[in-house]
This record gives sequence, structure tokens and C-alpha cells, in this order.
Amino acid sequence: MTKLLHVCGLLIIVFCSSCGQNQTDTVKDNQKFATKDSVISYRPNAMVRNVKQDRNGNILLAASLAGVFRYAGNSFTNLTSKLGPLRYWDVLEDRRGNIWVATTDSGVYYYPSAAAATTSAGSKSFQHFTTREGLASNSVMSIYEDKAGIIWLGTGGGVSRYDPRRAVPRRTVAQRAGNYFQNFTTKDGLPNNSITTIMEDKTGKLWIGSRGEACFYDPSSARRSDPLGAGGKTFTVFKNKDGKAFNNVWGFTEDKKGNIWFSATIIEDKKGDRLVVKAGLWRYDPSLGTGGSAFIKINDKGTSAIIEDKKGNIWTTGAVHPNGVGAWKLLRYDQKSLYNEKPIVTEIMSIDQMLCGILEAEDGSIWFGSLSGVYRYDGKKITDFKDNKDKEKQK
Repeated sequence: MTKLLHVCGLLIIVFCSSCGQNQTDTVKDNQKFATKDSVISYRPNAMVRNVKQDRNGNILLAASLAGVFRYAGNSFTNLTSKLGPLRYWDVLEDRRGNIWVATTDSGVYYYPSAAAATTSAGSKSFQHFTTREGLASNSVMSIYEDKAGIIWLGTGGGVSRYDPRRAVPRRTVAQRAGNYFQNFTTKDGLPNNSITTIMEDKTGKLWIGSRGEACFYDPSSARRSDPLGAGGKTFTVFKNKDGKAFNNVWGFTEDKKGNIWFSATIIEDKKGDRLVVKAGLWRYDPSLGTGGSAFIKINDKGTSAIIEDKKGNIWTTGAVHPNGVGAWKLLRYDQKSLYNEKPIVTEIMSIDQMLCGILEAEDGSIWFGSLSGVYRYDGKKITDFKDNKDKEKQK
């Protein structure tokens, strides 16, 4: 159903309020921060925007203003106690064991593995990257590692690319960063600089969501003109069969058949300072070609985050209403009916607050963030990890 919304509806405002600006003047000069972890037995009482997993199967949580936490089975360890109350948005442990922490007000923090600290003649402590070290913006909302080990950062000022293979021996990562961040902006063909999510598909293309139009990027085309992969204007805005672009994409996932799933809004009309938009969940089927007819609309449900589990089911979090007010739901799309005209959808949870990032853990449980913490669904029950004091307040 088509809704009449302001250009910046409430859903977008909720996200933006945690983003910050390109605050070059407010961040400190690059320095190292020694870590001193703190441990709690209950979840952080803050918005958990993203949930990830490290190489050992531990759960990593990016909790805005509270910290980045690791859950190893019985407690939550704050890995960023020394960094203070920053607007933490995303976290990633790369294949080398280094931890990357994204904030929307203070750039990126990098915690090297023991091996990386030794080879770079550095110490095992957080190092800080900002625009001074070459980042496109200090507001960073997405961290992604591709199959080649390249780190891609979605920022408020475009996409920043870091290639660890070009590292200079015996120099710290912070010193190298100014030389090896390669930025892509609207000047290079990006349709919008405010990046929300990045995902690589099986063919090597990067799918890039933003607050404006979404696009995909083909690094192989760039490498034909630049062996380092930094050149070539290969950003392609993809459109539906009516020739309209997909806007406000916050997540992509690729299913076992190579189909790309995502949620987006389509601008149907403009009326002064207002937009008539239609939200929906979409599937791109590469077997149907590259034209608009390859994009199939599944339903009108809005989606914040989306993943595929090991069984092939699709999971989403999203608001019931396009303005983000009221109920948000965790939904599961049944694998056996995914390609039917109307897939079977099971509602796992409904709650009157924003639901955020999703992860399938090694044991098959589904973790998902919310405006006030994190939840785990084991197939039978949902665990909220609340402190007993919080539970008493809600009685």
C-alpha cells in the first residue's frame, strides 16, 4: 500500500539520530588505547545495532554508547571499556583475527591480533582511524571483508577500501592507513555518499545500500583499468521493471541459488517536499538477466536487516508501518516456499521497539539486536539476557 511520507520519515530519523556527522574536529589525534575489558552477566542495556560472530564462535555485539561486547557462553565482556561511550554501530573480526569497530561519531578502531601486532612492530591495543588517516568520513555504519580479504567501510562520506596486502613492513596499521585507504564517492560514480550496508555476492560484485539509491560495484572491471582495484567507474544503479531505483536499502543477503534479497523503498511520486514511496521486500534473480524484470517483489513488508540461515530460510527484522512507529517483527521465510508467489512467513516475535541486526550462530540459534539490547531465539524460546533489576522494573 502506498504511503505519503516526508523525505526523512521517522524510520530514517531513528537511524540518523545514532549516526553523527563527519566530526573531524571532535575526534582525537590518532593514538593507541590500551584495553581493559569489563565483564557483566547480563546484556548491555543499549541499542544493539549489529550482531556478528568471531572465529571461535563467540558472539560480538555493537551496542551504541555502551560498547562492543563479546559473549562466550555465560557473560558479556566489554572490549571497548577504555574507549568510552561512543556511538558503536558495527563490528567485525577479520580472517586474520583483527577486530574492526565502527562508530558513527569517531571513525574506526582497529584491535590487531597477536600476530598482527608482532609483524607490524606495534602493540596489542586499539588504534584509531579517522579522516586524518584517510577515511572518507568519521561516521561509519558498515564493515565488510570480501573473499580477497579487502576491508570495505560504508561511511557517511562514501566507501573506504583498505587492502592489508599493501601493508608496509614494520609500520603500524595507523601509519599505513593514510597511504592505503582508497575512497569512492559520488565523484567516482556512487549514487549517494551515505552508505548503509555492503555485501559481496558469489560473482565478486559488491552490493551497496545507501540512504539514497542502491547500486552494485564490480571490482573486476576496476582492476582492468587499475590492477590495485581503485579505479574504474563501475557503479551501477539497479532498477525495477518500471525503471525506478531502489532507495534506503539497509541489508542484503544472497541465498543458496545466488538470488539477492533486500528491502527498499521505491519513489512513486514527488509532491513538493514530500515523497510518495512504496516499501517492499525484493529478490533479484540473476537467471532472469540484468534488466528490471529480474527484480521480483515479494511483499510490501519493510525490512531493517536480512540473513539466510544454514537451512536456506530467510530471516528479517522490520517495522510493520513504513514510518517505523509501533510494532517491529522478526520474521522467517520458509526455504521450501521461497520461490512461490507468496512464500510462507512465520512471525517469531513482535515488539513495540526497533529491531536491528541478525546473526545465525554456529549452533543454529538466531541472535538479533533491538533498541534496548539483544535477543536469542533457539527454535523454541526467546532469551532476552536482561538484568534481574530490569525485569523487576517491567513487572
